Amino acid sequence: MTQRSALPFTLDEQLCFALYSTSLAMTKAYKPLLENLGLTYPQYLAMLVLWETDDVTVKDMATRLNLDPATVTPLLKRLEAQGLVERVRGTEDERLVYIRLTSAGKTLKRQARDVPADILCATQQTPDFLLRLRDDLTRLRTTLNDYMDQ
Repeated sequence: MTQRSALPFTLDEQLCFALYSTSLAMTKAYKPLLENLGLTYPQYLAMLVLWETDDVTVKDMATRLNLDPATVTPLLKRLEAQGLVERVRGTEDERLVYIRLTSAGKTLKRQARDVPADILCATQQTPDFLLRLRDDLTRLRTTLNDYMDQ
């Protein structure tokens, strides 16, 4: 085990700052690409969920995005106002709200197809490097979530 006094303490040595500042840089790289689609970054993430699996509940969407349902609802209302999704109450259980793509939401998927390739170019990294990094970050997130759930 590392001695506590030997752990880094300056800003540039902090893992949290490296993750935070990289996240900001990634979001900034996405911004002009998503503006062309009329989406914010959080809206793009929600659309990715729907493009993968349409007709999901708000709760399932929140789970996929690692967000609270109360945070997802305003985002979905804005997507609905843009005509990209519709919110439909469950017929068997009216407490459930389902999110479904509209035809405009389905069309937007075709327009968004180049976004991943554009981001790959922006990173100037190999696909293999980015896949390993994603897998490492996913493991780190899982470990942290498990730790917080103890």
